[in-house]
Amino acid sequence: MTRGPTRRNALKIMGAGIALPLGILGLRAIPGLPEPVRWSGETLGAMSSMTLWHTDPTVARRAINLMLVEVDRLENVFSLYRGKSEIRRLNLDGHLARPSRDMVTVLDHSRQIAEASGGAFDPTIQTLWQFYASRGVSASGMLLPQDLARRDAAVALIDYAAISATSREIRFDKPGLAISLNGIAQGYITDRITEILGNEGFENAVIELGETRALGATPNGDPFAIGVVNPLAPGFIAQDVALCNAALSVSGGYGMQLDRAGTHHIFDPATGQSANRLTQVAVTSPKAVWADALSTAIYVAGEGAAPGLLAGYPKSGAILWRNDGSTVAL
Repeated sequence: MTRGPTRRNALKIMGAGIALPLGILGLRAIPGLPEPVRWSGETLGAMSSMTLWHTDPTVARRAINLMLVEVDRLENVFSLYRGKSEIRRLNLDGHLARPSRDMVTVLDHSRQIAEASGGAFDPTIQTLWQFYASRGVSASGMLLPQDLARRDAAVALIDYAAISATSREIRFDKPGLAISLNGIAQGYITDRITEILGNEGFENAVIELGETRALGATPNGDPFAIGVVNPLAPGFIAQDVALCNAALSVSGGYGMQLDRAGTHHIFDPATGQSANRLTQVAVTSPKAVWADALSTAIYVAGEGAAPGLLAGYPKSGAILWRNDGSTVAL
């Protein structure tokens, strides 16, 4: 018997035709310099790639294989879809003994950005995801009275302060709580891979694991040019962002549509509805984990909150796309 699309696959199908991933632009062959070695695939449900330069391509290919082992290890921590991952066990049981250092570190980053953003970023948003997943893909986006009651109950559970995390145990202090770290774990994994490559002697690489981080510059010394989509026409590039030893994260509701009425995957924890103050946010920062969480927080909180959030993370900046089509760089 052939199964119909799962909730996860349905969301991918709906988003596939409208979302163009970030991409490295202008990587033409440079005479006298090594050709890049590239891997592409999927991590944490996102299109991903690693592009490395080395005088010996065999060394670069071997490094990519080693990095894929590390990515797999981290997916066993953060993936919501692997049955025995740490985050799945935590969500099922409400507590997790002897968590990995990775999980504790990411939860610590999550708490910091949640506090700085007044809850606009909140890892306990998973209760809303569970609500929308149980509804299935809707054509109209209309919520029946019983749906509204269930959504409000999910919103009432959202509370980042109800997570206690130490190296000995992570515990939910509120029954029914559930977390998703998809708004920050991809950045953490991107940082981890980039930093390992740097420690292994690589000087030129671009890692795109849901978020993008550049190690060094191109082999000829120019910054990497990363294309960012036009949120009003997501099949096209709006502009390039130059990256050199920095990270880039982009948040936009066009990336995953939940219904034909415009409901999307970036929820406002205060309302349970899709955030709509901006159409897209691109954040650059020294670390992908910062850029990842900041782009989500600013997208939800809006333009007024952006300067204060960026000020808390040195050397971070943002480009905001407003609903009227204009942009502002901060």
